[in-house]
Amino acid sequence: MGYLNNQVVTIDAILTKKGRESLARNDGSFRITQFALADDEIDYTLYNPTHPSGSAYYGEAIENLPLLEAFPDETQIMKYKLVTLPRGTAKLPILDLGYSGITIKQGASIAVTPQTLNYTGGNNFEASGYTFTISDVRLTNTFTATGIQTANVIAANSTTTIGTNVSKTVVGTTLTLTATTVNTLFGTNTALYATLTVVGRDSGARLSIPVTVTKLS
Repeated sequence: MGYLNNQVVTIDAILTKKGRESLARNDGSFRITQFALADDEIDYTLYNPTHPSGSAYYGEAIENLPLLEAFPDETQIMKYKLVTLPRGTAKLPILDLGYSGITIKQGASIAVTPQTLNYTGGNNFEASGYTFTISDVRLTNTFTATGIQTANVIAANSTTTIGTNVSKTVVGTTLTLTATTVNTLFGTNTALYATLTVVGRDSGARLSIPVTVTKLS
């Protein structure tokens, strides 16, 4: 990871593993059909409408902020995607998970069905569903989502996560999480901790809450 020269207009694009696989086939299947924009690096509190040099300099501090190079880790980049909302929108969509935090015992299960408040047309559910990301999949026996049956979502949800202390992402309208039953993960601790991040795939609304798994005595 590094910084780009923000004094010139730069497009810095990289391919994900899936993109590289498609490109390697060289059969014409690699086509960019969608893209997203984000403003992770921007601190809007730096906008200064009282700048002594006038309106041309109100956003000077923002324009001079460093820009990050692209890298293919969606948990660390493009967290704050730009969205298109209908003209006249007075409130930004926000997520309601029904929980401010999740605390469950070993082996217990919980279902999370998000709602998107302030959403278009008064419908609190998003047609494209939500992405659910757990920061450490070891805390779970199962981490699955249901409700969206498109081919690409089914393929993404069936991906096997390899390694330890790694995140996992699934897509759907309802998440089912079952806490681990593996006692050795706890060591001398009585609880394990992770973060659940949910993003509306249509609205771009995002919310993270803590997850605590307590050890059975």
